[in-house]
Amino acid sequence: MPPVAAAPARRGGERGAPRRLAFVCRSPAVHTHPGRGMGGRQGMSRDSQVPGFAVVGRPNKGKSSVVATLARDDSVHIAAAAGSTRDVRRFPMRVDGETLYELVDTPGMQRARQVLAWLREHCQDAAARPAAVRQFLLEHRDDAQFADEVHALEPVVAGAGIIYVVDGSVPFGADYEAEMEVLRWTGRPSLALVNPIENSDYVEQWVTGLGQYFQTVRVFDAHRAEHHKQLELLSLFGHLDPEWQQPLQRAVSVLRADRERQHLEAAEAIALMVEEGITYSVSQALPEGAPEAPVKKLLYNRYCRHLIRRERQCREQVEALFYYRELKTAEAGMDFDEEELFDQENWYLWGLSQRQLLVAAGAAGGIAGGSAGMVVDGMAGGLLHGLGTLAGGIGGAIASSRQVLRRSEDIARWTVSGIPTGGRRLVYGPSRNLNFPFVLLGRALQHHRQVSQRTHAVRGALKLDEPVLDWLDDSQRRKLALIFEDLRRGRRVDQRRSELVGLLRAWCLAADHAESSSSSR
Repeated sequence: MPPVAAAPARRGGERGAPRRLAFVCRSPAVHTHPGRGMGGRQGMSRDSQVPGFAVVGRPNKGKSSVVATLARDDSVHIAAAAGSTRDVRRFPMRVDGETLYELVDTPGMQRARQVLAWLREHCQDAAARPAAVRQFLLEHRDDAQFADEVHALEPVVAGAGIIYVVDGSVPFGADYEAEMEVLRWTGRPSLALVNPIENSDYVEQWVTGLGQYFQTVRVFDAHRAEHHKQLELLSLFGHLDPEWQQPLQRAVSVLRADRERQHLEAAEAIALMVEEGITYSVSQALPEGAPEAPVKKLLYNRYCRHLIRRERQCREQVEALFYYRELKTAEAGMDFDEEELFDQENWYLWGLSQRQLLVAAGAAGGIAGGSAGMVVDGMAGGLLHGLGTLAGGIGGAIASSRQVLRRSEDIARWTVSGIPTGGRRLVYGPSRNLNFPFVLLGRALQHHRQVSQRTHAVRGALKLDEPVLDWLDDSQRRKLALIFEDLRRGRRVDQRRSELVGLLRAWCLAADHAESSSSSR
């Protein structure tokens, strides 16, 4: 099973494959009103009567990170500075146009003790506490002193459930109890999350303290919460209010199915990109007597630019499938500068090692018969951003293990043929480099794993600089080499394409299982 690498995120617009997630309601501020529910029923949002949850707490405790992760939305504003959220913003989680639930990001509460003092002064009856909170909002709606508290409490009073977020890396203190008590006065179903922002030094303190105020307490790292943990949290909330149980059960079911679709469609996108990478060629007719050198340079550049665009398109398709619109990447480019020599330390970073190439070449017919004319090379770490490290490859037909690691000038071969009208046709490609499709595959799989296993709260760049094909066994390498060679030569194309997609589907789906098992150890 392939290992799963976790990593960080990039920003941009709608790209690549069609996205099934629609993000709406991006106004700077959306306010609810005391006494008016977020829909016709208590606890349901205004959008199609779905559950709504207000994420509340003090400034800079990770509230927006929790919203971004649970809403799967990388447009949620997250900043290190305290108090960066000044308005109420709603983030519906939608799949195929259906809103499953809604997260409400709120400003941090900073004057909870004054609010609690007002409530106690105006209410002596526990049964009247929710009404007292509503009255506080009515009387202080335009009071700048309590603007943050009003904005935080309005969606709760309007019917949202409470997700209270604290930082598990700072000590629990009695001064937090005022805001917990204020939230308890609302009478709404509640859940507390301990978000270990820097470390987990004080998590146990928080779990004990929060348990006295909230029905359910969970440790939830918004930056590392695996997909299954996010679904567990939704299921848990479904048990806090009978009205939420059925819609949240459906939400979990839809999100599980959507997760499988994401992996399967990503596998198809990767397979198509790899197939195109090893079958693509460019050509140009030359009049009789015309010089070849300028046309060769033109075709070579066109070939490289196409591969660069095709890999980037595949990246964008996968990012869009996992609902990333603004993901940043830090990735080595494939350098095709013909003046550069190989950086031998990186030859096999993305593809196969020398020993692995020998095994794969045998399966593709390179060593056994020599007739395949396969170029077995060491690939440089950079891919598809300039393409010379790759161009320094290893050349010649494979006749023995000693010949496997010879140099060649290019990733592909030039062919020249006559044309009926006179002159010649120059053709560059397709690639005959045995390692090339493995490099494309390795980079694409690492990108998929990092994208699929990160959360939308992460804002750092996605770093794609680790080898990922070490987990392939020899039989898998031989199988892939055979698939690649047949696709390159146009043999049994439908069968080989189907086999490649099947392998990729299994590996993409395995990313979640590997992450789940590693997190449970």
